[in-house]
Amino acid sequence: MSSEKQIVIVGGGPAGLMAAEKLSEAGFSVTVFEKKPSLGRKLLMAGRGGLNLTHSENIDLFLTRYGSAAEKLAPAIRAFPPAELRQWCESLGEETFIGSSGRVFPKSFKASPLLRAWQARLVESGVRFMPQHEWTGWNDDGDPLFRDAAGKVAPVPAAAVLLALGGASWPRLGSDGSWVDILKRKGVGVSPLRPANCGFAVAWTDIFKHKFAGEPLKPLTLSFGGATVPGEAMITERGIEGGAIYALSAALREAIAAQGHAVLTLDLRPGVKEPDLARRLNVPRQGKSFSNYLRVMAGLSPAAISLLREADRDCDKLPAEKLAALIKALPLRLDAPFAIDRAISSAGGIALDAVDEHYMLKALPGVFVAGEMLDWEAPTGGYLLQACFSTAVAAAKGMIRFTSDKA
Repeated sequence: MSSEKQIVIVGGGPAGLMAAEKLSEAGFSVTVFEKKPSLGRKLLMAGRGGLNLTHSENIDLFLTRYGSAAEKLAPAIRAFPPAELRQWCESLGEETFIGSSGRVFPKSFKASPLLRAWQARLVESGVRFMPQHEWTGWNDDGDPLFRDAAGKVAPVPAAAVLLALGGASWPRLGSDGSWVDILKRKGVGVSPLRPANCGFAVAWTDIFKHKFAGEPLKPLTLSFGGATVPGEAMITERGIEGGAIYALSAALREAIAAQGHAVLTLDLRPGVKEPDLARRLNVPRQGKSFSNYLRVMAGLSPAAISLLREADRDCDKLPAEKLAALIKALPLRLDAPFAIDRAISSAGGIALDAVDEHYMLKALPGVFVAGEMLDWEAPTGGYLLQACFSTAVAAAKGMIRFTSDKA
């Protein structure tokens, strides 16, 4: 790799921009190359429902959300924890608050004001941006190659390179996983990219999906593999999705991969104990239709009542005890995860043992990686962005150390 004293960052999402900021603060000349015409497209998409930056829970509990990757990610997250991320956000004029669920948001509840202020600060600090420049690999000298909007490919000499290209969810926003084959050819271990925080296909009857697609199921408690998650879900024509589904998606995805399907258990009345529900249902209908009876006596929505019929067409003939048991533990067969381009995030990516403690690729000295292109996953709730920011800070520190050692 050339010894020119500049840093090249590939990817203008949260991880790339955070690394650019830290490197610029340290006095480096930084250029950010972005394939799309503008920066932070996925960040802006995340902000449409309120930008969930991080979570306020205890850091030890927080780290458990990263599952098998927690041990490897812990040093980076502890070094740039949720409290520091909030301080950083507020330094850009975006005050934060903690929601009722413990999630942390900017008070504006939007990503666009934060991104505008961030870009302005980066420009002021001297960071250069090169939109519509697609990274295509390296030349024989080890310099990164970029294709511009006119199709011309040229090398860019750099002292060090950070790859922050994201996973493969929402590919139209830029993170399409096209980097996988490039890195594999260089001997970098990459696990297959898979959907995470995704919905799942269900073989609904035509009547059910046409009538209830777009309808929520709430209140609801979901159980699978020993884990129980309260929340809500959304019925779609193809299946089911929503926050509670996303929280169990990793386990559900792996079960489907191993067995061809997974059976999720739904408690349609989480606030009522099964014996109490059975007593309520052990009352004559007195001419009420089955649907109206369940609405009044069990407090079920029309969607939940129809879901019972999806599970058992003859549920109206069940005795009170068995009907209560079905309401409290309704089995729902999931046949496949939704495609990765519909997922909120992706699993898989660069194996964590393919990078050193400074997030440099062992196979490619001087090339660092950060964010979602690493092989970790986490539920929604602020954990995704936090790890992207934290690994970017760790990688930036690694790049500073690497270039200092070379000097």
